[in-house]
Amino acid sequence: MNLPFRFLLTVALLWASLIPSVVVAKRPNVLFIVCDDLNTHVSTSGYPHISTPSFDELAAAGMNFRRAYCQYPVCGPSRASFLHGLYPQSTGILSNKLDIRDVRAGTVSLPQSFKKAGYWTGAVGKVFHNTKVDPGEVAWNKMLRFENEEMPMVTPIRKKFEAEHGPITEGKSRRLWREFYPTIAKQTKGQKPGWGPTGLTDAQHKDGKNTRQIAEWLENESHGEQPFFMACGIQKPHIPFIAPDKYFAMYPPAELQFTPASLEFWKQAPTIARTKRYQGFGFEFGVENDALRREYMQAYHACISFIDAQIGIVFDALKSSGQWDDTIVVLTSDHGYLLGEKFMWGKVMLFETCNRVPLVIRVPGQTRAGSSSEGLVELVDLFPTLAELCDITPPEELQGRSIVPMLSDPNAAGKEVAYTVVVRAANLGKAIRTNQWHFTRWPDESEELYDLKADPHEEKNLAVSPGHAQTIVSMRKLLERAESAATSRKR
Repeated sequence: MNLPFRFLLTVALLWASLIPSVVVAKRPNVLFIVCDDLNTHVSTSGYPHISTPSFDELAAAGMNFRRAYCQYPVCGPSRASFLHGLYPQSTGILSNKLDIRDVRAGTVSLPQSFKKAGYWTGAVGKVFHNTKVDPGEVAWNKMLRFENEEMPMVTPIRKKFEAEHGPITEGKSRRLWREFYPTIAKQTKGQKPGWGPTGLTDAQHKDGKNTRQIAEWLENESHGEQPFFMACGIQKPHIPFIAPDKYFAMYPPAELQFTPASLEFWKQAPTIARTKRYQGFGFEFGVENDALRREYMQAYHACISFIDAQIGIVFDALKSSGQWDDTIVVLTSDHGYLLGEKFMWGKVMLFETCNRVPLVIRVPGQTRAGSSSEGLVELVDLFPTLAELCDITPPEELQGRSIVPMLSDPNAAGKEVAYTVVVRAANLGKAIRTNQWHFTRWPDESEELYDLKADPHEEKNLAVSPGHAQTIVSMRKLLERAESAATSRKR
């Protein structure tokens, strides 16, 4: 009995002596940055009329995906989709009012998977659509949201109001102030929408606070041996289009460049494809209000340059904290946004400007610096991609497809189609993109077909052209396959 025991003891001691020399590779950190209502008016998406050096910096260090698409061009449904790796028809989230915990109980989110796998998870700003649908402690170790500080123009007006009605935080005065506030200036109109310079510093805006909080975590938060998953929800350029004054100065309205909209498009495109959101912006359909369009575009671009500067603060913190080379960075948007193209404003449409989003990913040791991919990818692919990169077992039900092979090979093929839907009345409009075509089928059976190579701005609807009948037949079949995949339930 003694000999075997001594033998086992000797082996155990020998193994123990070797343990300090065994190095276990730490899984990479993840920094996930998602902007709100940001279209492709950024330099990395080929838009030359704007300054976005932080986007450029990340693209210079990683891979720029030129053809990335959202699955639903509205905040809540899009975020529910990519944060759960499921298409909207499977999440059941087809509006901003629904909570996936009510309609698909037990569905595991991206940050929840990382937390379960031993990651420290933290979030700031708008990651999930709002606090009501945010999973809280199930997904996050820390979660913070901030508000803008009071604009200087508002302060004397508020003080005068309170002198007459009492504190704006209490009772009837609170309601009266809420009604009065949007009438103060165009900047206070909120989602009506409001726009204009605020008189605030970067750090007084919620996005300035969001990025500075991420930077503080990067520089001072201790996670021991845990890697981190940090999500930074950037809340601009969502309306109101407000930002510090200096960013407005970058874009004089008279110097903005755009093509006036034309009614010729609507002679061939189905009416159901459009919305009436232009009315909320103060426009009349078919009438080009050049001066007002320039004001909104200036404000939208000011918001983009503002958030780009804030994102730069996070990148600087990653580097100064020594974690730049240990951290996967994803920078994207929940969906695009129309700014007067086709006389349309806002989202909830299936045009390229609404559905295509910026997407830049840097994976240390894997992505080639300055590389770019033209392959089709979808936001629903982000969950399985990050899970694979971080050696995390994802939920079996995920419908997205990992794009890891594309990250190391810019010429790797993307998906055959990208699929996006949007509600019209009680039904769905459904669109697919292939390498060449954009095809949409609406509930009233009207269709759109655009040749994205010959007509990237989607000016000519070829669905009404007899010469493209066979293409239409092929696109219908691809759309049926895409919808079948988007509605398959693996649970």
